[in-house]
Amino acid sequence: MLWSADARLVDAKGEVLKKGGFKHLSLANPKTAPYGAAGLQVMNKLGVAESIKPLIVQGENISQTHQFISTGAAELGFVAYSQVIKNGAIGSGSGWVVPANLYDPIRQDAVILAKGKDKPAAVALMNYLKGEKAQAVIKSFGYELR
Repeated sequence: MLWSADARLVDAKGEVLKKGGFKHLSLANPKTAPYGAAGLQVMNKLGVAESIKPLIVQGENISQTHQFISTGAAELGFVAYSQVIKNGAIGSGSGWVVPANLYDPIRQDAVILAKGKDKPAAVALMNYLKGEKAQAVIKSFGYELR
């Protein structure tokens, strides 16, 4: 998601990336953070990566990236939808939910390791995550289920 703490900055189509008018865009390190890599893919597909590159304030991870934007160190940037959603909508600021065809899917997986395969708590947790209640919570934070 492209997000800004400023309620007027990011439009519903992400046109701000092409129009400009901002001094800094925060992006998690694309080499180590999946959301940073996705943000870079979005900018490349929109043809704005080179013009925005000098404006990037790089966070080490998605949490630091969100912090840069929420404190005003960067006017906007790419964050996880789950960081800014509240009751099914953007809680504050403005944002653009980036279409999934502009970046590679970001997978969030859960597995039971070999040491835990016979542990009742591990099996119970995995069963819970596969259940309707947990899946409804996961969807409410903007994640797709596959």
